[in-house]
Amino acid sequence: MTDSFVGRVALVVGGTSGIGRAVAEGFAARGARVVVAARTHARGLETVGAIERAGAEAWFVATDVTSRADTEAMVQRTLDLAGGLDYAVNAAALTDPVLARLGEVPEEDFDETIATTLKGVWLSMRSQLPVLEERGAGAVVNIAALNGLAGAPLAAHYSAAKHGVIGLTRAAALEYAASGIRVNALCPGPTDTPTMERVFRALDPEDPAAARRRYEERIPLGRLARPDEIAALALWLCSDEAGNVTGAVIPSDGGLTAGL
Repeated sequence: MTDSFVGRVALVVGGTSGIGRAVAEGFAARGARVVVAARTHARGLETVGAIERAGAEAWFVATDVTSRADTEAMVQRTLDLAGGLDYAVNAAALTDPVLARLGEVPEEDFDETIATTLKGVWLSMRSQLPVLEERGAGAVVNIAALNGLAGAPLAAHYSAAKHGVIGLTRAAALEYAASGIRVNALCPGPTDTPTMERVFRALDPEDPAAARRRYEERIPLGRLARPDEIAALALWLCSDEAGNVTGAVIPSDGGLTAGL
């Protein structure tokens, strides 16, 4: 896998923190030219700067994934800046979750979660797949979640969005296989990211560390995943080594789904 990305172009949507940033940095470390797309301009430039200081090529494209115009411009800017598109990883999602029972989730929070976490993936793929189809090859990886495989108490809206990401992934895999494009989904379990830290604070404002310990106690491996572990799996799915894998929905959760 080390050499398969040299000179290739990877677009990482939501690539400025957590899993998305680890994916962007992983591609760059393996020789890819990386375009990072996200809403937050300052974090985007910081991520690109870190990649460039490590000796790789990278660009930032400010993108609101809930906007069709923005996602279309994101892909066009990728072509203009990097000269092509070989891989797309869609990791953008709402990062400030509202934790509440289904009947108590405000409608605006439901709508925002669906717009960013589900529609954002659809709009991103809607712009990415025609470019890959014209090329006749490529790979897309969508970052779903363990909560896309099972219910999530206090996060029904987030769970619904991630279930939808899995449905989009499977349908796209079937529709574009004949064009040489592979589409897969990753389902991370609890991962040591800033978003997860916000979840811990929301669950137990007085003692977030206790909320973290309760999560870790449920995980067979006894710890949260590292972002780079999830990123390594995403990169493998894009690599030639995974050339026969499409339509897969792969958990990386420390063993949690073994008990489902």
